[in-house]
Amino acid sequence: MKRVLAGFGLFLLLGIMAGCASGPPINTHTASGAFALAQRYEKDGRYNEAISKYSDVKNKFPYSRFAVEAALKIADLQFKEEDYVSAESSYRLFKEFHPNYSKIDYVTFRIGLSVFKQLPPTIDRDLSLADTAIKSFNDVVVDYPTSKYAGPAKKYIEKCRKMLAEKDKYIADYYYGQGIWISALGRYRDLLRHYPHQGFGAQALYGATMSAYHMKDLGRAKMYFKRLLEEYPKSSEIAKARKEISNGF
Repeated sequence: MKRVLAGFGLFLLLGIMAGCASGPPINTHTASGAFALAQRYEKDGRYNEAISKYSDVKNKFPYSRFAVEAALKIADLQFKEEDYVSAESSYRLFKEFHPNYSKIDYVTFRIGLSVFKQLPPTIDRDLSLADTAIKSFNDVVVDYPTSKYAGPAKKYIEKCRKMLAEKDKYIADYYYGQGIWISALGRYRDLLRHYPHQGFGAQALYGATMSAYHMKDLGRAKMYFKRLLEEYPKSSEIAKARKEISNGF
């Protein structure tokens, strides 16, 4: 019996002394102590261990005020570790379970940023996540207009829209280069309709003009060329179009 008690006492002592190698003893059998140990690991850059300890706080002390903070810490560390898929999931779960959290604007912004970080580095790949990111950033702007994250969210929306516009132009130019005029015209038209302020207006109107012209749809060609003249009177695309249209309009 004495041996059993001694062994149990040693187990408790080890729990109380957890983390003493990098600081004073911490009693990990309380919510505050377990959270403090996780913070210590985080401060020391031991992120995987920190995530594990924050998870312990959530699981062992679910009704403690530390459990909510631990859940957000996990998401933040996953983001810091560039595990953006896990971070997105953690932030979304946090928002679902704690919609009235005092920093929910931050959480919403981080959802968008986690998605944005998953986007490919080049526009020739799938950019469908850009729309998902825009939705989350737009939630920040609409739901929390006075938040300090509303401004950055607007900038990221523009970044996403610019990427999507570049994607549409890339595809339109490909069809144009292949002489697939109807598909090129459709893409240039989408570019003009969905992304009018992303800096591709003159190029899209030129492409639409010439695509319609090659399709012998002179009515639409004239319409797009007129817009080019009115909206971008100083653009080089005007002279380029006139040079290529042999019989004029």
